[in-house]
Amino acid sequence: MTNDDVPIGRRVARWRVRRSMTQQMLADRLRRSKSWVDKVERGVRALDRYSVIQELAHVLRVDPEVLLGQPRNAPVGTPDGVDDIRAALARYDTLRAPQQTTEELRRQVGYAWLSYQHSHYGQLVRVLPGLLDAVQGARSAELLVEAYRITSSMLVKLGEADLAWLAADRAMSAAGDDPILAATAAISVAQALRASARDRLALTAALTAANRITPTPAHPRDHEVYGPSEDQSARQPHDHRGGGRGEPQRSAGEWAVGGTLLLQAALAAVGCGDTRRADELIDRAAGIAAGFRGYDDVHRTSFGSVTVELVRVLVAAQRGDAVEALQRHATVIRREAWRRLPAEHRGAYLVDVARACLQIGDLRGAARALVDADSVAPAEVRCRPLARTVIADVARAQPAPAGVARLATLVGLTR
Repeated sequence: MTNDDVPIGRRVARWRVRRSMTQQMLADRLRRSKSWVDKVERGVRALDRYSVIQELAHVLRVDPEVLLGQPRNAPVGTPDGVDDIRAALARYDTLRAPQQTTEELRRQVGYAWLSYQHSHYGQLVRVLPGLLDAVQGARSAELLVEAYRITSSMLVKLGEADLAWLAADRAMSAAGDDPILAATAAISVAQALRASARDRLALTAALTAANRITPTPAHPRDHEVYGPSEDQSARQPHDHRGGGRGEPQRSAGEWAVGGTLLLQAALAAVGCGDTRRADELIDRAAGIAAGFRGYDDVHRTSFGSVTVELVRVLVAAQRGDAVEALQRHATVIRREAWRRLPAEHRGAYLVDVARACLQIGDLRGAARALVDADSVAPAEVRCRPLARTVIADVARAQPAPAGVARLATLVGLTR
C-alpha cells in the first residue's frame, strides 16, 4: 500500500503515536472529545473539511500535505519560466547559423510534445526557451510551426492567453503557403482566442481553416479512412479528395486536423451562444471520425470518435442540458479509446467538465471531475490558474467535499 492509499485517519494515528500523544491528549489540544479522535483514526468519521485537517496538522506539527499523503515534491503552483518564454518570443534574430542538425531538433520537438501530452509542465516550461532559439537557426517551417504550437498550448495552460496567441500567430506565419502546416497552426490560434474569450474570432479562424482542407462531403462515408490497423493488402485507402476536381488528396492525419478544427469551431460557437451551429459542426467532425480505422497521428491532434463525444458533453453542459451531459460523460469515460488519450487531454477535459458542472449547479459532479483529473494528470489541476479557480468555487460549499478539500490544501487555498 502506497502512502496515498493509506486512509487519512491512519496517518493521523501514526503521527499521534510519533508525537507520544494519547488520544485524550490530542483531543484536549484540539478541544474535541476522545471519541471524535477515535472515530477519525478508525475512519468512522470523515475528515471532509480542510480547515480541520490544517488544525490537526498544526497540533501534530506536520504539513497538511503529510496528512493528506501528498509527497512534498509534487508540482504545485504555476511553473516559473513564463518570462523566459516571453524573452525567447521577443528575439527576432533569425540569421544565426544552425547549431544542431534537423534530426536532432526533430527529436527535441518530439520530446517537448511528449512532455506536454504527459502533462509534465514544469519540465516543458524549462526547455521551451532553448527549443525556440534552436529551431530559429534550423529554418525549417515544420519545426518552427511545431515549436510555436507547443509553446502556445503551454501558455494557454498557464493562463497567458495573449502570449499564447502571439506564439500561435508566429506558427501561422512560419507555415507560409503550406496548407496543412497553416491548418495545424490555426488549431493553436483558435485555442488561444477561445482562452482570451474571443470566441467569435476563434470561430472564424477555425472554420475558415477547416473548410480549406475538409470541404463538406456529400455523405460522411465519402471520406472513409483506413489507417495502419487495417490489412493494407486487403483494403486500400480511399482517394481523399476535396469537394471538386483538382482538389489535393488528403491523408488520414490531415483529415484529423480538419476534424480538430471543426471541434474547435464548435466550442467557439457554443461560446458565442450558438448551440445549433455547434451541433452542426460536431456532426461534421463526427462524419470524419466515423470513417477512421486508426491512423498515424503525426500532427498530434488525438482526433477520433472519442474526442468528438467529449466535445458533445461540453456543448450539452454549456447549453444547460445537464441530463444529456452527464449521460454522455458517464458513457464516454468507460470507452477504451478514452483511456488511450494522452493524460493531458483527459485531464484538461475533466477540468472543463468540473467547470461545466459548476455552471449547472452540480457541485458533486464538479468535485468528482476535479479529483479524477488530479489522478490522471496532477499538473492539470495543481499548475493551472483555471483549475485553481474551479477548486476555489467548489471548496466554498459547506462542507467542502473531502477530495476537493485535499486539492484546496495542496494548491494553497485557505479560508
